[in-house]
Amino acid sequence: MGPKFITVSSKGQVVIPSKIREELGISPGTRIAVRVEGGRVVLDPETLTARLKKIRSLRGLTAGGPSGTDLLFEERRLERERELREEGW
Repeated sequence: MGPKFITVSSKGQVVIPSKIREELGISPGTRIAVRVEGGRVVLDPETLTARLKKIRSLRGLTAGGPSGTDLLFEERRLERERELREEGW
């Protein structure tokens, strides 16, 4: 899809074209993050589709490293050993 041009209203409002809203799953009440990147305005909708895409992009990010659960267990084990030493065991 090529670029679509929209006009900013006197109140600073813009209308996202219906085809784009449908494609991205944007419906009334959808929260949209707005930021500036390299002199451009970026709209990032917080839709279920967008959230799932973001979650999927994180899959495997820590592959090959220790699991978070293992790290927590090890941290707790070391903490318990320190507590026992302090108690004189």
